[in-house]
Amino acid sequence: MLPIQADPAVEKKHQRLIERVFSTLVEACVPADLRIEDTDGGEFAVSKAGHVLALSDSGELRLEQLTKKTRQLSYPLNEPESARSACIAAATKPGMPIAGDNQTLALLTLAGRIATSDIPVLIEGPTGTGKEVLAQFLHNASARADEPFIAVNCAAMPEAMLEALLFGHCKGAFTGASAAGEGFFRAADGGTLLLDEIGEMPLTLQAKLLRALQEGEVVPLGATKPVAVDVRIVACTNRELAGEVAQCRFREDLYYRLNVFPLHMPALRERRADIAPLAFGMLLRHAARPNMPGWIDEDAIDVLGAHDWPGNVRELENVIRRAIVLAGSEPAITAEHIQFDRPVRSIAANDIAIQTGEVVSHPAGDRALAEARSSDRSLSDIAFESEAQAILDTLERCNGHRGKTAEQLGISERTLRYRLANMREAGLAVAGAGR
Repeated sequence: MLPIQADPAVEKKHQRLIERVFSTLVEACVPADLRIEDTDGGEFAVSKAGHVLALSDSGELRLEQLTKKTRQLSYPLNEPESARSACIAAATKPGMPIAGDNQTLALLTLAGRIATSDIPVLIEGPTGTGKEVLAQFLHNASARADEPFIAVNCAAMPEAMLEALLFGHCKGAFTGASAAGEGFFRAADGGTLLLDEIGEMPLTLQAKLLRALQEGEVVPLGATKPVAVDVRIVACTNRELAGEVAQCRFREDLYYRLNVFPLHMPALRERRADIAPLAFGMLLRHAARPNMPGWIDEDAIDVLGAHDWPGNVRELENVIRRAIVLAGSEPAITAEHIQFDRPVRSIAANDIAIQTGEVVSHPAGDRALAEARSSDRSLSDIAFESEAQAILDTLERCNGHRGKTAEQLGISERTLRYRLANMREAGLAVAGAGR
């Protein structure tokens, strides 16, 4: 993989947007549709995706979906991190990558530069990280944007039909071929062909793909003459193709033909600043009807940020869609609505619920604590248990007040929120506490 250097200009562009949005809101204090120009002359406004950020006379920040005018979303002004994420999500065009992490922003900057060329691109990364979205971004930023973008999952097609589906076939070329088929290469002529899960392609077909890439032409099944095609190839894989080559499971010559410009899409846990903007983007997409939650509060954002996301962006979308259902008609998704795809690990601490200052201890939690303490534990488990118990004890003494608890513990309130989020993810029921 080629080294990717963070591009300060990209970070500044987002930061400039955020600062100007909030400075405008503070100065105006009236309902306003915001349209902000960036220094490059391009419009980089929160209205770009059909959403407008405005300040109402009641002192609440509103995120309104103007395309259907079916709902109005309100949230408190004292949640700047959530507001920043909402800005980024609303400012992103539909179908484009939503990014708030410097690493992802640098990757998109690099991809934007590659897009101007027709060289093949190989995108590697774990399953569910958004490789196809990145491929679509490459296409949309290229001179081929008005031409077809065809995505083919090489692992999902029957091996016996893969050649005909890719290169096309003549009428009567095989049993059941009652009509000719153009194939994906010819369907993508002039545009971009995404070969997803390229590592799953059979070795026999890899040789024919190599010839198509080298010669710029395909031979439909049953034909004797090649057909010229003008296609930009983007390949994606969740495997390390260099290792597949070493194990003789992938052709070395095809690997070098595809790997002209490699990109790596990191796992979601490695770009945590993307989590909140992505969550808001999913909320805007899936909670478009009236009487659905229109916000994700900062406690919920902390819980999302503390998770390790083994399922990456796909898992995050599951969690947000589940939270929308659990929240029902409530105005915001809170930490209590966040349910992960897999059972969380149990921790050695009391099962305590803190609701508006009241602390309730559950006997079941005490039994779990005793059982855990009697079993073998690692040093990290012991440290986590001790820290969790200290936080819960201090919260109880402070009647659930987070600000006082943080002060007594000698940490910031935001650090406390992060610790509480870790505790919730570990299985401890800690509801929203007073400030």
